Amino acid sequence: MKKTLYAILLFSTFILSACGKTESAEESTAPTTESATTTVSTSTTSSAAETTAATETTTEAAPIADFPDGVILKPLDSVEVYEDVTLSELINEKNVDLRDPDTLVDTSETGVKSANVVFTYEGVLYETDVKYIVEDTTPPLTLNSGWTPYVKVGDTFDIDKLIGYADNYDRHPHAVYSGDVDTSEVGNYPITVTVSDSSGNETSWDLTVLVLNEIPKPEDNNDRVTFADFMDYYDYDDVSYGIDVSVWQSDIDFDAVRDAGCEFVLMRMGYYYGSDIVMDDYYKQNMANATAAGLDVGVYFYTADNTEEGARERARWIVEQLDGRKLDYPIAFDWEEWSTFQEYGMNIRDLNNVFEAFCDEVEKSGYTAMLYSSKNFLESVWENYGDHPVWLAHYTDETDYEGDFALWQASAYGRIPGIGGDVDMNIRFNSEPLE
Repeated sequence: MKKTLYAILLFSTFILSACGKTESAEESTAPTTESATTTVSTSTTSSAAETTAATETTTEAAPIADFPDGVILKPLDSVEVYEDVTLSELINEKNVDLRDPDTLVDTSETGVKSANVVFTYEGVLYETDVKYIVEDTTPPLTLNSGWTPYVKVGDTFDIDKLIGYADNYDRHPHAVYSGDVDTSEVGNYPITVTVSDSSGNETSWDLTVLVLNEIPKPEDNNDRVTFADFMDYYDYDDVSYGIDVSVWQSDIDFDAVRDAGCEFVLMRMGYYYGSDIVMDDYYKQNMANATAAGLDVGVYFYTADNTEEGARERARWIVEQLDGRKLDYPIAFDWEEWSTFQEYGMNIRDLNNVFEAFCDEVEKSGYTAMLYSSKNFLESVWENYGDHPVWLAHYTDETDYEGDFALWQASAYGRIPGIGGDVDMNIRFNSEPLE
């Protein structure tokens, strides 16, 4: 997500201007600001013949009162929370040389922050602390606008049970709605939902709530695709074709899967919903039989972790189960609790940090981690700070996802010999790195 940077820079002890204003008497008595760096200053003797152009005379920066009138340090209006902003970007109009222009300023939280600025003007080193404002101007993000807006007659209506939302900064954004929903009577009830964050940013949308006697079951009218047709349709250069499996595929004949043209299998090792880690009932069997059939193998893990330490604990468990086993594919991190994300007490940055903690812990043991997610959330939520391999889920004939991805889960309705029901079908782009 790209955000616009704004800024306002407030000097805590002085005002610098290019307008030639004279310093006040109060400014002239300001104390010297100490610095551990060597300062170059201009010095002359009483004799013109003995004039020295520039000599090192002190290890202190010049006192605040000695700032010349000609110094220009004009800042941005404000900076956005969490954005990477250097001193050079913050002070965007200047006629001085910043000593550390690439130093990042603190944008870790909103409010007034302070940064140390050391600069050279006309051969003299100056130093001061400056204050600046960090703002959050990004509205909350709608993750689930009401995919299944159903309420059963007689149940209590709770808007947070129907929608999912997140904020880039606020861990506890708040949803309200306008309109009436009468759960004592069957009917369609139009409402307007508004989600606001602690900075006053808002996101609104319209939603029609359906109060019903019975909640409808999802319809499945998807066409099934054979693995042979899948490979024919995606007859790309330098790719491999594979599947991903879990307990839902039950007993699998991996020899038949291999003979059908499948080259790799990614299998669920387990899942975690906030209590105990549960190993997939068929993981050990799948790993043994897929390896025996000569298929390349990888694992994925479904988690609902909302803390970095929790993600590390899950990663350590995965590594322990592998017990040194070599994998041909990375360990995939699968987080999909979008429908009621607000229940997890995270902001979007927190979730990205949870993923990075998982990756870091996996990599300590010599494995590689990979991010699994849909096109929608790869574009709106995931930052992938560490540039880890991506496993894209996008069920369409041709994906228009513009980010980098090494694997593409292109269908959830595949049929292949060796498996009795549906299976996800994947394409591996061999030129894309898995590290």
